[in-house]
Amino acid sequence: MRDPVGLVVAHGSRDPRHAATVHALTALARTLRPGLRIETAFLALGTPSVPRVLERLASEGVREVVVVPLLLTRAFHSESDLPAALRRAPPALRVVQADVLGPSPLLLTALQRRLEEAGLGPGGPRSTGLVLASAGSTAPEASAVIADVTRELRQTGWCAVRPAFASGPLPRTADVVRALRADGVHRVAVAPYMIAPGRLADRVLLGAREAGAEVVAPVLGAAPELARLLVDRWEAGAEGHTEAGRPAEADGRGEAARTPAGAPISPSSGGRHPGVFA
Repeated sequence: MRDPVGLVVAHGSRDPRHAATVHALTALARTLRPGLRIETAFLALGTPSVPRVLERLASEGVREVVVVPLLLTRAFHSESDLPAALRRAPPALRVVQADVLGPSPLLLTALQRRLEEAGLGPGGPRSTGLVLASAGSTAPEASAVIADVTRELRQTGWCAVRPAFASGPLPRTADVVRALRADGVHRVAVAPYMIAPGRLADRVLLGAREAGAEVVAPVLGAAPELARLLVDRWEAGAEGHTEAGRPAEADGRGEAARTPAGAPISPSSGGRHPGVFA
């Protein structure tokens, strides 16, 4: 039996660095699972679009696809935009939406990697205050994830860790850098909790430099930890394909029960069942 095709879906950006990062990350994921076909698509501001790729796959005879959202938190794009696009899939395709990448310890490892590459240097976290700068979202679940990540980072030895947001909720990166200074923190590092370059990432980096942060890390980018996460999410989604394809017990009307999108399963897939779009 052939493995389901993996489809990595990013939001998209007018910045060409965004698409280049997505393709580099997808290529890295392919090296971790030789023989697995992994395609890329974009929800907006990029090509090819999700419906276009699904139509092409169906025309090539593909019958099963696992969609991996290239997103760090569950918010509007993963809960509304992407499911709406997947519901337009050709009838011949069985499509599973896997979980978003975060939260995961692998993301924190990738973040630490980028900080070290940016020159965190001797003393590391113990002598440094950290600003965790994310894109920002009005979705309560996304905000809760950032708060949890901030708490986890505080336990790894930083002298202080505070969140900042490039859009939506306050505070902004520069304001948090200055607030840490006012609290007596003499060395500040800024880590964008973002996957690819673009307008919001540039806003974070500009604010960090204007406020005088000593260490400014790049975005997570095509890090091996993120490639591993893509494969992990694909594997969990492929299991969802198998579960959804098994004969189900008949319900009270004598019909086979369908697997609903968002039904709970084991934590291996991020704590939620992948959405099934048959």
